[in-house]
Amino acid sequence: MKINTGKGTIPLLTLLGIWSISAVTSLPGLAVSPILGDLDKIFPHTSDLEIQMLTSLPSLLIIPFVLLSGKLSESKNKLLLLFIGLVIFLVSGILYFFATTMTALILISCLLGVGAGMIIPLSTGLIAEFFVGKYRTKQLGLSSAITNLSLVLATFFAGWLADKNWHYPFIVYFIPVFALILTNFLRTKYLSKEGAEATNINDLSKTQTADKPSPYVKPNESINKGMLFGINVVYFFATYIAIIISYNLPFVIQHYNLDSSYTGTLISIFFVAIMLPGFFINPIIRVLNNYMIFLSFILIGLGLLCIILFKVFFLIAVGVFLVGFGYGMAQPLIYDKTTLAARPEKAIFALAFTMSTNYIGVLACPFILDFFEIIFHNHNQLFPFVVNMIMAFGVAFFAFIFQRKIIFNGKSSI
Repeated sequence: MKINTGKGTIPLLTLLGIWSISAVTSLPGLAVSPILGDLDKIFPHTSDLEIQMLTSLPSLLIIPFVLLSGKLSESKNKLLLLFIGLVIFLVSGILYFFATTMTALILISCLLGVGAGMIIPLSTGLIAEFFVGKYRTKQLGLSSAITNLSLVLATFFAGWLADKNWHYPFIVYFIPVFALILTNFLRTKYLSKEGAEATNINDLSKTQTADKPSPYVKPNESINKGMLFGINVVYFFATYIAIIISYNLPFVIQHYNLDSSYTGTLISIFFVAIMLPGFFINPIIRVLNNYMIFLSFILIGLGLLCIILFKVFFLIAVGVFLVGFGYGMAQPLIYDKTTLAARPEKAIFALAFTMSTNYIGVLACPFILDFFEIIFHNHNQLFPFVVNMIMAFGVAFFAFIFQRKIIFNGKSSI
């Protein structure tokens, strides 16, 4: 079976290889989450600082290695970079089973962050190089959907395994085995002779078959820095505002005196909602057009409003779904716009900045929330949701006023 790329065809196994990379990118930190509450029992002398290092250091390391991988992909063998990243990731997963101290757990998690950082920009970067036009937009949507689907499934699996033995959740880090096998089909000999630059996978971005240079990049520049900066600002706000569901929803559930078991269900609803738009991103863009980013933030704001106003599980779940769906609409469009902000040979490097913005937003969330709580002397559990709701509607307002600007409009590769 051949898959149309917009400038030729590739085998289905090559596409599965690209998808398998997307499935890996959601995994860092996932296996640690189910055992965080038991770390003081597993390692009796564990300090709060060590727990914070375990949860934050790997994500912090991902950011520079995402940028490094994006830069190296311009001149180095992309498949070699991908292979090294997947091997580091897999080796980290194996080493977890031999960890006997908290220090070892932290160091292994940092190594995992290095491997993940090398993989992440290639997950969308290879799509940007293989596909063009509406085919690229569709695949970026599917990549986002696969990332979040694997996150939901792996979270359930890791939580179930954690009840058996604290080492078992790290089995989810063996998924790169499948990626290593499938990415073998990204090699030149497996590419269709009709496909984009089948003779040299590392020069895919140099082919111009049906892949016209972006009209947003001037002839004398490789990346439209202003456009890329604007896209990343929008993505930062989208990520920062939406990720509050993961950080603060458990406290709201407790504040409303609801069963704490609801938290896991609501978080799953959140990631399922992020996943869904990716399957239909092209039709959604066509229908909403210039209102795409505006409505994304409106949905996020309305979702947060539901959580603030209602104490009923069903209506909170509706709010969580709206936040996730709004974010899921924006994410693949932002990735697609990033490819328009750079020349084809610079697409992976540009995407590396956008992917790192996602992690910066996640890491910055608790610090920004603490800042607002200190400034306004308000430590109510609902206060962070109020702040983020106001931000969401604020960005939506700007997106509506400047909807014709490339940063906010519905223009993409389609």
